[in-house]
Amino acid sequence: MQLFRNKHHDFDPLWHAQAVLLIVVVLQLLLPTDLTLFPKPVLPALEVLCMVVLQLVTPKQAVYESRFRRLVVMALITLVLVANISSLELVLHALFTADKNNAVQLLLSALNIYITNIVVFGLFYWEMDNGGPGARRRDDAEGRDFLFPQQNLGYHLKSKWYPTFFDYLYTSITNGTAFSPTDTLPLSRRAKFLMGVQAVVSLLVVVLVAARAINVL
Repeated sequence: MQLFRNKHHDFDPLWHAQAVLLIVVVLQLLLPTDLTLFPKPVLPALEVLCMVVLQLVTPKQAVYESRFRRLVVMALITLVLVANISSLELVLHALFTADKNNAVQLLLSALNIYITNIVVFGLFYWEMDNGGPGARRRDDAEGRDFLFPQQNLGYHLKSKWYPTFFDYLYTSITNGTAFSPTDTLPLSRRAKFLMGVQAVVSLLVVVLVAARAINVL
């Protein structure tokens, strides 16, 4: 995800996604060492390294069309997702031996995992939908993974509307809190699968982790 000032309104402001990803890095650094799959600094360091490498090697003119950029971004997001789900597994395991001394830590860890889950899936949706943030600007609706309300209006907007990162982040937030689609509908099977996985992870965090930690308190 290359960071630059974009003068063309046809492109997504990529710094939005980068800023949110940096929040994920901070959240991962705040997780206790015994609740992380890898040594604590490893994954955040890899994320920052990938962002720096993409900043240097991805041509600005082809940032949305670069297959190399998209491959690295998707691999990075998948790695963060696997690490986050693994942290959830470790938290669930820790609940069986939890007492009042570490209940607060479990609550904070659950909140950390919950927020990271929302951000990671928002990035996944943004990068996956209809070929990515550049390809979906070609007026080709055949590859859509999501249907936003603005794309299904009975009247035309003043200018052509395209979803940006924050639209996908909002979709991730609503799916992670309502455990189901709200105003944005999944169209493809992969979108339905990912939204299902996100809802299950969120449900585990909210119902099992939080309930158990509060019970210990």
